[in-house]
Amino acid sequence: MRIGELARRAGTTLKAVRYYEALGLVTPDRLANGYRDYGEHDVRVVREIRALSGLGIPVERTRPFLDCLAAGGAHADDCPASLAGYREAIDDLSARIEALTERRAVLAAHLRRAAYRNSVARASDVPGREGEHPVSTTTTIADRGRSAPQDRTAPPHDHAVLPAGLPVPEDDGGADHLPGLPLPGLGLTATTGAPVRLDALGPGRTVLYVYPLTGRPDTDLPEGWDGIPGARGCTAEACDFRDHHAELRDAGAARVFGLSSQDTAYQREVVERLRLPFAMLSDPDRALGAALRLPEFDAAGTTLYKRLTMIVRDGLVEHVFYPVFPPNEHGRQVLTWLRENPA
Repeated sequence: MRIGELARRAGTTLKAVRYYEALGLVTPDRLANGYRDYGEHDVRVVREIRALSGLGIPVERTRPFLDCLAAGGAHADDCPASLAGYREAIDDLSARIEALTERRAVLAAHLRRAAYRNSVARASDVPGREGEHPVSTTTTIADRGRSAPQDRTAPPHDHAVLPAGLPVPEDDGGADHLPGLPLPGLGLTATTGAPVRLDALGPGRTVLYVYPLTGRPDTDLPEGWDGIPGARGCTAEACDFRDHHAELRDAGAARVFGLSSQDTAYQREVVERLRLPFAMLSDPDRALGAALRLPEFDAAGTTLYKRLTMIVRDGLVEHVFYPVFPPNEHGRQVLTWLRENPA
């Protein structure tokens, strides 16, 4: 058969067949007129080369397999030399995987270092209340968030700074039923590692703010995040609660918790990076949402909580903030309510 028919039957190109022939892997007969004549064995050889190449074995290393076929083997890997070829290819892949893994680790380290280098979402090391993390005495992150539209120097991954023109969420009535409801007997894991039972928070008022998810400097937010009303601003909200935590306590908040469906390890990074003086609660199954019918929304194929805050007193929801906007001023909004409504 001619080279064109061979290429068609073997599922390859004329150029590939000529390359195999140049390497001496395909050896056609010569007709009296000088034309090459390929046979069924050549079709099988070319198919075998393509199959081995698909496994990652270079064309130049397929000869032991082809020699096995030429020796009458029913399969190209029936011979010891073929098995050695497999082992050699595996060793090469292992070395490449190790090198790529090391390179990936180096790139990840560069990404994290670069992303966190310009992260402004960290309070300065100024002593706060006993038992609390340090709190900045200079311009707060929340203040920066308030002036975000004029801030042109913040890096693009600074989640504490809100971009201009965020859509304002509307009150869809999703939280109207919450005041007066008892919190369910759920035990959620806190970033301290301890379980927290929502029906046994203790005496006094508890500020329980529910948020969708916090961003990280080295991780992209879901696509279209800024266009979802009420989605952007979790870091700014946490910073505002942080910067006014002492005042919230003085105004009657015995405890403050943030709550989201993110896992505890992710939340712990946020608590440490933002120096939060309060714990986050992880609700990955959104069990609280199911029990209280909390409003939710979908983003990038994931269902998340809408932003709201509950003031809990004696196990009951005393007051609800919904919708919450702007999130970078919400700690002060709660503080104002506590001062105007003393227990």
